[in-house]
Amino acid sequence: MKFIVAVIKPQKLDAVRDALNALGVSGMTVSDVKGYGRQKGHKEIYRGAEYQVDFIPKVRIEVAIADDQAQAALTAIRDAARTGAIGDGKIFMVDLVEAVRVRTGETGQDAL
Repeated sequence: MKFIVAVIKPQKLDAVRDALNALGVSGMTVSDVKGYGRQKGHKEIYRGAEYQVDFIPKVRIEVAIADDQAQAALTAIRDAARTGAIGDGKIFMVDLVEAVRVRTGETGQDAL
């Protein structure tokens, strides 16, 4: 099993969700987060005053997935989230040691 964490632009969430649904991914967790990478924030103008925005709003998507679907899911997220502009985000994939469905007690891939 793999655990995929993707941090993407908020406007790309629907495209990523649709791409994962097309692969048959049954669930995901989505959180609103703030952060920065190489761009280190940006400047904005509000009512004539310029100010620095240090943390950029992003969306964090978490998906637990079977090994045989992992690479396809990673590719689908990458392609759906890409705009070609700075700040498109990052995707991390790590090994998932165990998963447990709380309601039934199922473990491993059965819990996904």
